[in-house]
Amino acid sequence: MRILIPFRYLAFLLLLLTTCKSEQLEEYDLVLTAAEVIDLESGEINTRNVFISDGLIKRVLPVGSSVRYRTQNSIPANGKYLLPGFWDNHVHFRGGEALIEQNKAFLKLFLANGITTVRDAGGDLTTYIKQWQKEIANGMPGPKIFTSGPKIDGPGATWAGSLEVTEDEDIPVALDSLESLGVDFVKLYDSRISARHYLETLRQTEERELISSGHMPFSVSLQETVEAGIDAIEHLYYVMKGCSSTETRITQAVIDGNMGFWQAMPELQQTYTDSIAYQTFTMLREKQVYVVPTLHIGRTLSYLDEADHSEDPYLHYLSPEFLETYKRRISSFLSGTDQARKNRKELDDFFRQLTTELHNAGVGLLAGSDCGAYNSYIYPGPSLHDELQALVSCGLSELEALRTSAYNGAHFLKKQTEYGTVSPGKKADLVILSANPLDNIQNTRKIEAVVREGKIYLQEDLKTLLEPN
Repeated sequence: MRILIPFRYLAFLLLLLTTCKSEQLEEYDLVLTAAEVIDLESGEINTRNVFISDGLIKRVLPVGSSVRYRTQNSIPANGKYLLPGFWDNHVHFRGGEALIEQNKAFLKLFLANGITTVRDAGGDLTTYIKQWQKEIANGMPGPKIFTSGPKIDGPGATWAGSLEVTEDEDIPVALDSLESLGVDFVKLYDSRISARHYLETLRQTEERELISSGHMPFSVSLQETVEAGIDAIEHLYYVMKGCSSTETRITQAVIDGNMGFWQAMPELQQTYTDSIAYQTFTMLREKQVYVVPTLHIGRTLSYLDEADHSEDPYLHYLSPEFLETYKRRISSFLSGTDQARKNRKELDDFFRQLTTELHNAGVGLLAGSDCGAYNSYIYPGPSLHDELQALVSCGLSELEALRTSAYNGAHFLKKQTEYGTVSPGKKADLVILSANPLDNIQNTRKIEAVVREGKIYLQEDLKTLLEPN
């Protein structure tokens, strides 16, 4: 027996089915379609749709996957290359009250250059950094800032704002202060701190399960520093010392006051010994100590007498007060002897070879520019790309150089569950490039768009960020 259903009921049933289907659509804030996603772990490139909501990557699916979704912001990325936003693993916000606004203006420059995260390695503007972090979280354009807060140093510290350790009891007070500030790691400096206090600060930092990085006073050995618990070594002077056959003698000479930091450089370079270097590299690798080579600033400062920076395009972003801070290093270098300038250039070449050896030995490297007040012509933003290029010139592949930025940076700060790859659950901090950076590291500069915690900045937005205040 046939059952006839009135037309009005059929229409109602069709409407009901359509409504149910529409309710099953997945909602996303942003979808990037047909992007060439670079896997920083494997080096593979796969065409993917990337689904983003609430500042997080929700799904990464092959093009053509049967997923029903709805979004008001779908961005075609056909033929474009997608990877984690870049990390500059060594920057400085500093310079005192007069440079607060100038430092804040740098936040836009980082973002416009595809840098979605910076690691602030100590300065005197911590109060303002904490405020900027809140403003960025509320929508102000800028990178994620991980900060050490004030550096720890000894009495009469070189840098303003440092926490000075003079007595044993100063160490827990300094660390308490940093923990109360909610810093992301502890930064030690080497200008005035005693050997004993330096090593004890590292030990207590390790006991509190805090991450540490820093310089190293030449009154201690590299092995002592590593055994005390340092997690990252900023710059290559200290690694070089640990590769010298005369490290013990030089350490004692420094303790006795018979030798200074720069006086030790020629001998350390000349007494570099392959067998000792091998032991040092093995120790760094096994203890998982990262090294931050800062090659670009080394070359820039080593050739201040030959390079003309008067037409640098980023000069017009800097205030007269900020440019004034550049004069200290420039004057110091240019007033040196011809031999001193020659030594500096030879040391720069040596450091590039040392970087090659560190990499070949499997030591983890972090890309950092060291941009900030007083560091002449190291511009916030483009200098990170210069550093990546310098690392490739030392023998790293493009993929290996890229890992030293976001991937290694996230692992160093123990943030790898949130950052470092284009994966579901990670922060939606991404950069879209018009050319493949695995073919040529200079392609990191060819930025089509930047995604910062789910908010996309297209080319016109990036141009606006680059407009001087």
